Amino acid sequence: MRTGIGRLRLGACLSLSGKHARFGTQARLGLEIWHSSNDATELVIEDDQSRPEVLETAMRRLAPRCDLMLGPYSTHLMRRAGQVAASLDQLIWNHGGSGDDVEAAHPGHIVSVLTPTSRYAEPFIRHLTDTTEPLHLWIIQGKGSFGRQVADGAETTARSLGIRTVRLGPGEPLPSAVPAAWALFCSGSFEEDIETVNRARALLRPPRTVCAVAAGVREFGDAIDDPHGIHGVGQWFPGSGYEAELGPAEPDFLAAYKDRAGVLPDYPAAQAAATAAIATHCARLTGSTTREVLWSAASALETATLFGSFKIDPDSGVQVGHQAALVRWGTDGPAAV
Repeated sequence: MRTGIGRLRLGACLSLSGKHARFGTQARLGLEIWHSSNDATELVIEDDQSRPEVLETAMRRLAPRCDLMLGPYSTHLMRRAGQVAASLDQLIWNHGGSGDDVEAAHPGHIVSVLTPTSRYAEPFIRHLTDTTEPLHLWIIQGKGSFGRQVADGAETTARSLGIRTVRLGPGEPLPSAVPAAWALFCSGSFEEDIETVNRARALLRPPRTVCAVAAGVREFGDAIDDPHGIHGVGQWFPGSGYEAELGPAEPDFLAAYKDRAGVLPDYPAAQAAATAAIATHCARLTGSTTREVLWSAASALETATLFGSFKIDPDSGVQVGHQAALVRWGTDGPAAV
């Protein structure tokens, strides 16, 4: 890697096809918008097809040609990306994999900007404590480690606040006998959460309050009948109002995205643009793209982007500054709570 910075080449493997394409394409557009106001950079993106083996091949091809490497979207793919980065003794900037195990897997090789999955549910659980009557909370996890880690965090936070919980695994039937006031939190894939919410709302005694990870993106409104009143959690939501110290200001980013896509962005676009801004800032601040120097710069950095606060644990690289966002769907769409 170079010392003495001129034009920076930023590489990224993103899911432009396959099961993660709806989010990978948003991340690409977010990076392209960031890049449009950064003339001293070159952006190189390859399609990982939502497949770990394709991702690894693409990363090993890109890494020698790029000064900085951004990770893929999804915890599953980022797990492989971290392994590849460690094997190449390179640093990868993680904007798309929030799994606790992924963020802490390779200290010195992964810098994460995302709230870890175990803290996803915190804003919703704390919101429940503001209700006028006690609620029982049913937590339904999806398949895979992402859903399990989000559900683990939800259960831990709820119990610490005195909320009684019931935990269900993927595909388990919803309860036929429930208390008068109960809440539902589900943490699966987009498709799993849609199916769970539909089943729950069809019960004779549906949940008083519903929150789904899937409801944190705008596509949820088109995928479900009447999303009104449903809560969603996610890494970011338009209108969060963060003052950006690095990278584009939120109003400018939103306007540019809507001009190109016709809709407002979801968090994959914002987190990718924010990560590019942080990575290039560290490189230009230090005048180096070597792993050790970039790691030191990132470890000492405490700042904010349109995505929110940034601060990592200097020993592990886990994000400790950023907080998840809570939204509620109304008649005019979702809005921050």
